[in-house]
Amino acid sequence: MPPDPAIPTVAGSLSLGSFTDPLLVDPEPSLLSAVVETYREAAPELVDPDLSTLRATVEGESNPAATPPDLPSLTVLASPDAFETVADGFRDASRLAALVAADALEPLTLPEPQPNAVLAGETAGCVLVSSVGEPGWRRVGDDPTLRSRYEPVVATAGEHRLRTPSRRRVYGAFRDRFGEAVAADVVRLLEPGPDLSAADPVGPRTRAYVVGARHGAHDRTLRRACEDAGLGSPSTFTRVKRRLVDAGLLETERVARPVGRPRERVVAVGSLAEPSLETVADALRESLEE
Repeated sequence: MPPDPAIPTVAGSLSLGSFTDPLLVDPEPSLLSAVVETYREAAPELVDPDLSTLRATVEGESNPAATPPDLPSLTVLASPDAFETVADGFRDASRLAALVAADALEPLTLPEPQPNAVLAGETAGCVLVSSVGEPGWRRVGDDPTLRSRYEPVVATAGEHRLRTPSRRRVYGAFRDRFGEAVAADVVRLLEPGPDLSAADPVGPRTRAYVVGARHGAHDRTLRRACEDAGLGSPSTFTRVKRRLVDAGLLETERVARPVGRPRERVVAVGSLAEPSLETVADALRESLEE
């Protein structure tokens, strides 16, 4: 049986499953990160699936461990800064996105900061205070009315929209358009973890497009796959393509068809075509920063 997601406290841990319809209010980024991590520990195949899990799930194989039926669904009222800090790196952001996609976490925007973080359910509630010099948080008080006090805020709060998709969505989008080999390469090239931010000159969008180019994909289909994956709009990838072409890393070639207009294939050239997948990001960064 998978472990129950629990917030680490000075006294041990605080089970999220022990609260009915749990609500977390105004967590600081470290607390929200701890929540995502405890869900990852409870359901790793859902939150942070590896390639074998992605293949099995997309292909429809039975994989009950990926979606534990007793995983508590948590509503989080947090500031945009808290969500953005936790989702700064691609891998951390994709874990959060996986929870949202599975309805295990509902991210809502908190309109005003609160005096302290609150964890509340239908019949119990407490304040969570960060502990200086000790790992975990302190549970303070037990107020069964806390959940009802925040109901008006929950009812009117807007959903915080994540800008990063889950690994499952990325894999599925590229597999549907191009097959398993391309999908696997995209996931592998997005592996670096928290250091891979949207501000990285060789960020997630560029990496995904580059994989398609290394496989000689049709440009239009590649841009649609990137859009299906939630990585950006087709116009975003028009700019990515132009940047790579201007850097001498990408060429296009016309592909005639028996019926209809010719298609355009994108092909990696030079330092983008030569290195192994494990080193292509470094080669790409070096070329783009010259």
